[in-house]
Amino acid sequence: MRLDDLLSLPADLPVPLDDGACDHLVGRSVPPISLPATDGSTVRLDAPDAGRTVVFAYPLTGRPDAEFPGGLAAWDTIPGARGCTPQACAYRDRHAELVASGVRVFGLSTQDPAYQLEMAERLDLPFPILSDERLELQRALGSPTFEHAGLTLFKRHTLVIRDARIEHVFYPVFPSDRDAEQVLAWLRG
Repeated sequence: MRLDDLLSLPADLPVPLDDGACDHLVGRSVPPISLPATDGSTVRLDAPDAGRTVVFAYPLTGRPDAEFPGGLAAWDTIPGARGCTPQACAYRDRHAELVASGVRVFGLSTQDPAYQLEMAERLDLPFPILSDERLELQRALGSPTFEHAGLTLFKRHTLVIRDARIEHVFYPVFPSDRDAEQVLAWLRG
């Protein structure tokens, strides 16, 4: 796989529809679950003194040296699946603005921390990526997932957490590379 395959979004991707899978999340308390992060720490999203937190949950980041599970052609047919690297890069590029808006930022996937670390280092991300590989947070919140090639993966959504409660949810997120921009607009709105 070429790196530009990971950085770009094809024009003909299927658009995900709002299936209501996140409707129950606004106002919900964030459970006291510790998640491993790519910076070596563990993070609890329910920390009441953390201020506002933005967590973008994504399905699966690809690697330049490996094929997508099930193949890229199959991956591209799943509405909303393609675009994890462009989404992470958009958050990287807007990170200073997000921090200036008073938020801390995390990415979240069901991939293990070692897999996530490769992407975080390759893309020079200024924020940690959290691993929910045991699906603890997903089960506790009932976050939307889908199955592909034997993997349970998040449907792309973004949570805004304040005082250990989910304040706002962006779902479905499409196109993925505009997520950080939309979150910033909402924060400033």
